[in-house]
Amino acid sequence: MNFNYFLFLLATIFSAQSLLAQHEISGIIIDKKQQPIVGANIYIKGTYDGAVSDKNGQFVFTSEKTGTQILVISFLSFETKEISGEINDFNNLQIQLVEKFDALNAVIINAGNFEAGTASEASVLKPLDIVTTAGSVGNIIAALETLPGTQSVGEDGRLFVRGGDASETQTFIDGLRVAQPYNASVRNIPSRGRFSPYLFKGMSFSTGGYSAEYGNALSSVLVMDTQEKAEEDNTELSFMSLGLGIGKTKNWEKSSITLNASYVNLGPYQSLIDQNIKFDKPFQPIAGEAVFRNQFENGLLKVYTAYDYSSFTVEQPIDGASQTVDLKNNNFYMNSSYQHSLGNKWHLFGGISYGNSQNDINLENEENAEIVDDTENSFHLKTKLSKRFTDKIKLNFGAEYFNTNFNQYYQTDTGDFEPNYTSGLFSVFTETDVYFTQNLAAKVGVRTTRDALLEKVYVSPRLSLAYKLDESQQISTAYGNFRQQVGQDYLKFNQDLFQQQAAHYILNYQFSKASTTLRAEAYFKKYRDLLTYTGDEITYDSNFGNNGSGYAKGIDIFWRDGHLKNLDYWVSYSFIDSKRKYQNYPEQVTPNYVANHNVSIVSKYWVQSLRSQVGFTYNFNSGRPYNDPNTL
Repeated sequence: MNFNYFLFLLATIFSAQSLLAQHEISGIIIDKKQQPIVGANIYIKGTYDGAVSDKNGQFVFTSEKTGTQILVISFLSFETKEISGEINDFNNLQIQLVEKFDALNAVIINAGNFEAGTASEASVLKPLDIVTTAGSVGNIIAALETLPGTQSVGEDGRLFVRGGDASETQTFIDGLRVAQPYNASVRNIPSRGRFSPYLFKGMSFSTGGYSAEYGNALSSVLVMDTQEKAEEDNTELSFMSLGLGIGKTKNWEKSSITLNASYVNLGPYQSLIDQNIKFDKPFQPIAGEAVFRNQFENGLLKVYTAYDYSSFTVEQPIDGASQTVDLKNNNFYMNSSYQHSLGNKWHLFGGISYGNSQNDINLENEENAEIVDDTENSFHLKTKLSKRFTDKIKLNFGAEYFNTNFNQYYQTDTGDFEPNYTSGLFSVFTETDVYFTQNLAAKVGVRTTRDALLEKVYVSPRLSLAYKLDESQQISTAYGNFRQQVGQDYLKFNQDLFQQQAAHYILNYQFSKASTTLRAEAYFKKYRDLLTYTGDEITYDSNFGNNGSGYAKGIDIFWRDGHLKNLDYWVSYSFIDSKRKYQNYPEQVTPNYVANHNVSIVSKYWVQSLRSQVGFTYNFNSGRPYNDPNTL
């Protein structure tokens, strides 16, 4: 009996000591709006001592631990927080949790930018839109002309963006410049893009305010990315009323190759339909492309090559008479790029591109004959490093070098001329993406370029901001200073011309939900140092300078809806007010390629029973200014 009493007394003593040794941990869990968080887990690290916050965000529990401990607070949509301190101090705490950063639902910096073929909410086009848009005939450029901010200039065929002429847009494939992106042509004969849309997985078309990674473009950049490694073999045949095409893809375990070839002859079309232009020899391009990819353990190698040959002979009016123009063009382009993961979230990119274009042109009229032969060789070397420090901070920096060599032989009855030039542009760039919160982000960059011809350095800052209003809406703004070397028609006569410059100011609103996209963008561009020359034509004795200036301002609206079954459509509207004094303009006027109002309506209807698509495209513009050379 005494022994049992002793055991009871001993147990009571130890229980009392245990109760005295326990520490109470208590507090409240709130968010940045001071609202309680229900269901947060709170525990002492390395133990099972803990609790869950109640409907008021409050918690309380006890622990036998002593001394310095770590209190852990976690909840699904918030960043886990750890508090280190004396366990005696873990009482009546007020703990604020920060929401986790969700990159998939974060604000997107997209002012001035249209994307196709990406998973981004900023993407407004799909890859197949390029080839299924009625009227584009598989021409990437023609499809892009249905987007706001572009001008449709039927007699030219190239991209004209927000008051800029066609030379103000640069094209890049896998981050490397394409110096000659269009088929060769002559006055009043539209050209088209050289590249097949089937080889590209996506593209980014910027109408202004673009990244510091890209340069030497006053108005716009078109960036196209070739397909990744193919997953299966296939053969494709394309039969057209004007020609034919064939494609072949071969896939191996870690590599693949895709080959494309095409031939077009406009002769049958021109014989069936009366032409305003007399072709003695129809336009006949032959083209081929190849893409090779090899997947390494931590890297990807891509090699892209393209070749095309085109020729035609046309009669053109000149000074009240007729002139025969015979043109033959050979064009070769290749680029090779390699991407490598260095570990610790560092990524390396390196690439080189080369382009060669040769034109043989014979001009004949009743009085004389002229021969114009020119060759352009262009190189682009580029390397880039990127590092994601956290989910909220990404750094991108690199360097690149553009080299262009141009030679021309011009034979006339009065003599022979051989204008030429070699230019080099070396640039370094750096850019940082910063997400202050999930709803607020900034992209800050700067690009510095040294022009070897002028021995002059140019600095171009860039800044973009974006704010997400809710799950479907956001606003963004962009500013940038952009510079571009003058074109070969002028540099071949004068190598002392400064780079032209433009400042972009952009404000963007975008609504995107399910299959619906509404985008509205206002912009203002200020031009300085535009090229000017004297005389009616560009000749070696013209007086060249950088005395031009101008502006472009307007608003672009884009609406796309895919809610109706089997029907997809989009509507684009652009208003622009633009004037400039450049080339041989005597004063600041609206350029002859600018129409104040442009509307495009594109619709596509899928007929399931026929497994076919019917497309419709309508373009309208309010007319462009015209100056009759026969009037004063």
